[in-house]
Amino acid sequence: MVVGAGIVGACTALAALDRGFRVTILDPGPPGGEQAASFGNGCWLSPMSVIPPAVPGLWRKVPGFLRDPLGPLAIRWSYLPRVLPWLLAYLRSGATEDRVLRTAQALRPLLRDTAALHKALAERAGVAGLIRRDGLMYVYPTREDYEAEGLGWRIRRAVGLSWKEIGPEEMRQLQPELDRRYGFGALFEEGGHCTDPGAYVAALVAQATAEGAVLRAAAATGFRVEGGRLRAVLTGQGEILADRAVICAGARSKALAAAAGSRVPLETERGYHAVVRGAETGPRIPVMPSDGKMAITATRAGLRVSGQVEIAGLEAVPDWRRAGILRDHLLRAFPALPRNLPEDGVSFWMGHRPSMPDGLPCLGHARATPDVVLAFGHGHVGLASGPLSGEVAAALAAGVAPPVDLAPYNPRRFT
Repeated sequence: MVVGAGIVGACTALAALDRGFRVTILDPGPPGGEQAASFGNGCWLSPMSVIPPAVPGLWRKVPGFLRDPLGPLAIRWSYLPRVLPWLLAYLRSGATEDRVLRTAQALRPLLRDTAALHKALAERAGVAGLIRRDGLMYVYPTREDYEAEGLGWRIRRAVGLSWKEIGPEEMRQLQPELDRRYGFGALFEEGGHCTDPGAYVAALVAQATAEGAVLRAAAATGFRVEGGRLRAVLTGQGEILADRAVICAGARSKALAAAAGSRVPLETERGYHAVVRGAETGPRIPVMPSDGKMAITATRAGLRVSGQVEIAGLEAVPDWRRAGILRDHLLRAFPALPRNLPEDGVSFWMGHRPSMPDGLPCLGHARATPDVVLAFGHGHVGLASGPLSGEVAAALAAGVAPPVDLAPYNPRRFT
């Protein structure tokens, strides 16, 4: 039983089929639908994304996060008492360069060859055109601005990543429509992107069902475990017999993990995106401007700009001003875009990144039984790490050695 039909669930289902399992995929919503984080992510398939959100000195900015509801990272006052333990652990995890390096070393195996792995999955599902391997760019006004973020680039190099530095002349050739204030960049040629993450996830799930998996529209509520072995997954529609289960329900995995005996500090980092439909200009290669930390990517639906982190829990209503900030940043980055977009020319979205405080997912067996596997908490790298995470989850369910060392992702690391 695969609980969750997001990118990790879809990859897990396909990997489990490859290992000979009979697979049921359980999710109350449509695969790839707008309710899912997989629908609205930043589209990037980036092995470069090894730097966790928390870095040394971030704690000094917390008062500003509380004062400014529209900053790039905001914390709602009403949610602060509940999230404070998670927030303190989050800040501690990036308190020193050594800790950030350890996180990067742990993330590197999950992100290695991500574009190639996704391309293979897309070909299997008959949607190879949804995965592009054109590279990814980080852009800065000047080389000095790039060098000011030296910690991140030092750590990327330390874990074996490489990139090409781009000066002003080549920048104009690669990104002719980008605002000319950006004169320096880092081009990561091994990166890629997905032009329609929702459709891609839906296609992977459809491929799994074509290969024999069963998709059921129901929400898991718990597990029946007898004698230390899983007997059934509980749902609002009754029991479903199962002898293995993988929890990959994104930001809603916390209660399910607790039902399997594992208490984990999972939180939601709410992210937003804006899509400008019918844009006649934009990046030739997906780009992240340093002054916005927002990914700008051409997709089938239009020009998507994504980012922002808001700590406010699962139930708080969206603050659509945050999506408006993304739209405005996009307009500044690509000045040829029309200033007065019609109401039906732009769409906003908000979703829930499932995040652990140390920037690493939970991949391992549940405390109550080895028959339940935890595979969630991927934060900002869910899409990119989906293929390897699915292989790991399927290996754990099969009781065989996974393809990577799981020590950094052990769900018990917080206890």
